Amino acid sequence: MKTNTSQKIVDFIKKNKTTTAKEIIDFLNYSPQVIHRHLNNLMEDGKIKKIGKPPKVFYSINKEIEQEIEAEIDDDYKKIIEENFLKITPAGEKKEGWDGFLYWCRKVNEDPVKTAAEYIKTLEKYKAYKKNGLIDGMIKFKGTFKNEVFLDNVFYLDFYSIERFGKTKLGQQLLHGKQSGNKELINEIIKTTRPKVVDVIKKYNIGGVGFVPWTINRKVQFMNELERGLKLNIKKIDISKVRGEIAVAQKSLSKIDERIENARNTMVVTEKNHFQNILLIDDAVGSGATLNEIARQIKQKKIAKKIIGLAITGSFKGFDIISEV
Repeated sequence: MKTNTSQKIVDFIKKNKTTTAKEIIDFLNYSPQVIHRHLNNLMEDGKIKKIGKPPKVFYSINKEIEQEIEAEIDDDYKKIIEENFLKITPAGEKKEGWDGFLYWCRKVNEDPVKTAAEYIKTLEKYKAYKKNGLIDGMIKFKGTFKNEVFLDNVFYLDFYSIERFGKTKLGQQLLHGKQSGNKELINEIIKTTRPKVVDVIKKYNIGGVGFVPWTINRKVQFMNELERGLKLNIKKIDISKVRGEIAVAQKSLSKIDERIENARNTMVVTEKNHFQNILLIDDAVGSGATLNEIARQIKQKKIAKKIIGLAITGSFKGFDIISEV
């Protein structure tokens, strides 16, 4: 099993293609004895190789090892991983598909061949909750709000996170796109989201669409970008966010009654028109309190008869898992 130091060395070499021992020593600020010991161990394991002779010695990743691993992976597995896996590194580097999966496996000291099969199995487990590319969230809402569910249907495009492997591809894109305002990530989300939104609008004969207002002020507001990017030729429902002296985000509240209170006292539907069916769009469903409260006001004001909720991501159970976004 690789130590953390060994993994740091491997990551540094991979990033720089070829490097010297001195460059690694300077980067990690470890003693030459420690670095050379790890380099020797990594060469013995076949993970890296040495090029040249003293005084000009360089180290690089042993590509043959990675090629051997790749050769052992089922082609269908690799295709699924290429389509579904994304990891944003702590340094902000975007690692997608098979390369991202290898990176993650190295970070957690997992065998890529064995773990690939387990990843596919986990995806299949969660895929069972999808129908026509959407996850039905009504079971979660009915379990949370009992007889106080005001939405007629609610869907997610994907779960925010899955067991063991953490955030899904959409979960990674949403977290980092929303927090950093990265337009590339936001546009990727819009590209994935728009076809599903259009399908829901057609299927449920939607006459108006509402976007859940943002709470925390950011230079780039994700929901504003999403609204512009979706380019929906449909009437927008007027929904306002009342902001007090201190803006309290839903994600900061750990109890369901606090989240309901927050939504009830900060979300105001000011729409004057009436519709048969309305679509409410949110970025992530944690507790679902905000969507449900907006739907409650719409029903009580008789603005619409049927309300469909759609979130980019949702939690499998509970809601604290989406406290990040």
